[in-house]
Amino acid sequence: MIQEKLRNLRKQKGLSQEMMAKILSKDTSNYSRKERGETRIHDDEWRKLANALEVPLEMIKENDTNYAAQHDKRACNDYITEGNVNYYIPSFVIDSLREYTILLKEENNVLKKKLEELKTKIR
Repeated sequence: MIQEKLRNLRKQKGLSQEMMAKILSKDTSNYSRKERGETRIHDDEWRKLANALEVPLEMIKENDTNYAAQHDKRACNDYITEGNVNYYIPSFVIDSLREYTILLKEENNVLKKKLEELKTKIR
């Protein structure tokens, strides 16, 4: 698959996802989704990636039909049914929200501890 090729070439060149994200002027999570095939890589981005990886554009570029077929296939697993309505929520959005929820819970615990410390100082 094209994602594996892109990831392998990046690793062979010793480039991190953070470096690739900077090349594309994107954040790391956005680049990561592109590398996993969850987000389309546009023509100008393919050129930047090919330059960074020092390979011909044709060697790595994915055509739009591959992305569309992959996207449609993946979408089948990303529907949530509520009553009679189906909602399409991409799995990467759900994963991001789960990660954010974990961070919020951790922050909540830290704030609870600080609040308890303040309460004991006041007493």
